[in-house]
Amino acid sequence: MTDPKAPRLCLVTGSEGTGKSLLLAWLIRHGTRPGTSVERRVHGFVPQAGQTALTTAWMLAQQLSIAARTPGELLAALAGDKRRIVIVLPDLHDASARDEVTELAHRLLDLEHVRLIIESRSGSSPQLEALPSAVMDLDAPQWTDATRHSEWVSSQAPQPTADEPQQTRAADPVDLNDPAAVCAAEPWLTTARYEQSGGSHGGLRAAWLRAGASLIQDQARADRAVTLRAALGDDADPRLAEQLAHLATGAAWRVSWSRVRGDITPPWPGPARAMAPGNGHLSGTLLVADHQDTVHLIGDADAAPAGRLPQPVSLPRDVAVRPDGTAILLDAHGQLVVQRSVTAPKPTGIAALLDNGSTPEQELLDVVSRHLNAFPGTALASHSTMIAVGDAGGTVHGFSTEEEGPRPHSFLLHQGAVTALAVVELPQSEAGSAVSLLYSGGADGRVRVWRGGADPLPAAVAERSVPVTALAVARTGTGLVLAIGWADGLVEHRILESAQVRTFRPGASVASLALTSGGQLVVGTNETLVCLQAT
Repeated sequence: MTDPKAPRLCLVTGSEGTGKSLLLAWLIRHGTRPGTSVERRVHGFVPQAGQTALTTAWMLAQQLSIAARTPGELLAALAGDKRRIVIVLPDLHDASARDEVTELAHRLLDLEHVRLIIESRSGSSPQLEALPSAVMDLDAPQWTDATRHSEWVSSQAPQPTADEPQQTRAADPVDLNDPAAVCAAEPWLTTARYEQSGGSHGGLRAAWLRAGASLIQDQARADRAVTLRAALGDDADPRLAEQLAHLATGAAWRVSWSRVRGDITPPWPGPARAMAPGNGHLSGTLLVADHQDTVHLIGDADAAPAGRLPQPVSLPRDVAVRPDGTAILLDAHGQLVVQRSVTAPKPTGIAALLDNGSTPEQELLDVVSRHLNAFPGTALASHSTMIAVGDAGGTVHGFSTEEEGPRPHSFLLHQGAVTALAVVELPQSEAGSAVSLLYSGGADGRVRVWRGGADPLPAAVAERSVPVTALAVARTGTGLVLAIGWADGLVEHRILESAQVRTFRPGASVASLALTSGGQLVVGTNETLVCLQAT
């Protein structure tokens, strides 16, 4: 399948016992070895025995470093990445939902850069066999040496002992109403049973299918219980939250609160496209920007509604809050939008008469706005003496209040767009001046740090093969903490002084992160908003 003109579908067919699985195992082994050339690399493979379209999509997303909760999300992610992808699907005839997986295969083939190698019993997949394909029929004479194959199988097959049963007992059914059972069971089996079930199982089914892309990861029962608890809706059996919290004993995280799509007590604030902790009169709140141009204010202790910003902002890319509670945002065009909450205190008396808007704060905002007119922003961060913006070319610009007026300090830190920024102010030095640390994340999968008054460090703080989607940094009781969200759905919580790293996967793409004044980590996705406390 290295010839670009060759069919993008290869079917490996044959009857039982013709060695199809052996051939595919050899192909996968050699196609996934380190150093394999791009033309011969296998990027994803899912043995289809017992699988559905959903579990196939989850496993492929995991192997391709994509956050996808559904087959549709997987297809959308692959459509946006035009690099050549080879996927192998053995044993299609044994899939639990063969028609659904066949439909997924059809939709994958609609993507010009995707190649599929599918192994199936002869005649079991007429829909695929009707497509243009390269067919390798292992029943054909040129591929058949029955005598040598039988000798090889005999030499490899283990011989049963007198104490060994001749048949394998079917797997015990999972009690889908019991959180302890579903957290301990084989996750693929649990997923298939929830898909086939028509009941709500007290809310466990919806939570499992919402976070399943994370739950299938190899993990301890306690960690699986944390993720399942975080995905539980407010319409679930109220006993489940307590049961899952007990099962999560010993995990790295405890769920302080969570909100999922559809919650009404308190209401779900919507997809968290961008998020920031409040300052000034907004202290104790989180600003959450949704997909409908609204920026909600919610309590950081319980997500209770606390109002919203007065004016809608067109598809905000990022949000930050100045020390006095002024909200600054990047709109869909990368321009600066400044808003104050209707509850913000207003100057009175002589201060109101003398207020002509020409304060150092306003000068800083004006300079940033003029800069963004020429270089639209892709990411935004702020603290008391600095506003930082990143652009599509990989440059980070820091604007600080100085004696001669605000001026930018700019560094090219990333290949591709700057996707996330976070800034923190450290305690004053002996000389009395505050020091700021600016962290930037990019589409290149790197997190860089820049200390105010010095050049950026040459080495990345963190680096992976997937883009950074969100950053947050804060000084907490345990020291300086950096939180990183990655495009494959991984969240890292790093205590920088001790190099301790905790991880969490919500089961969906991470859109935003925030660290509260109490040191809690808030993770925002299109489906959930979860507040976690490190244990």
